[in-house]
Amino acid sequence: MSDIVIRKAAEEDCALILEFIRGLADYEKALHEVKASEEDLRTALFCDHPKAFALICSLGDTPVGFALYFFNYSTWTGKFGLFLEDLYIVPESRGSGAGKALLQHLAQLALENDCSRFEWNVLDWNEPAIKFYESFGAKSQKEWLGYRLSGQDLNDFAAN
Repeated sequence: MSDIVIRKAAEEDCALILEFIRGLADYEKALHEVKASEEDLRTALFCDHPKAFALICSLGDTPVGFALYFFNYSTWTGKFGLFLEDLYIVPESRGSGAGKALLQHLAQLALENDCSRFEWNVLDWNEPAIKFYESFGAKSQKEWLGYRLSGQDLNDFAAN
């Protein structure tokens, strides 16, 4: 097995990150919802004061996945939290330990940044991911429901 290497994404990784985003969206049966472009990623991740960050995971010299995360804030703990927006490992590399290594790396980043939480979402039908997360102690936050305003609903609500 190749060594797992995790590094901060660089600006020249934008095409690769977008490829991984599309792979994740395809797996989640939502490829048609991806609107992001390489330029969007470049602007968000590599500006003077980025609000989101990405990691690239490789097996040896071959990139096999990524994680995109940002920091949020908890008024209850008085500390920041690390929120994982996306994690994706190409299908042929699942089971290699790359996904777990990425999650452990993010957990270490959370601790290094004095975060009180490390959180992410998973689709309720994604049983393999749910079992994987629960295998190392992650707990479902079933009492919290996510809500979203987007598209025309967001525009209409903001206008009134």
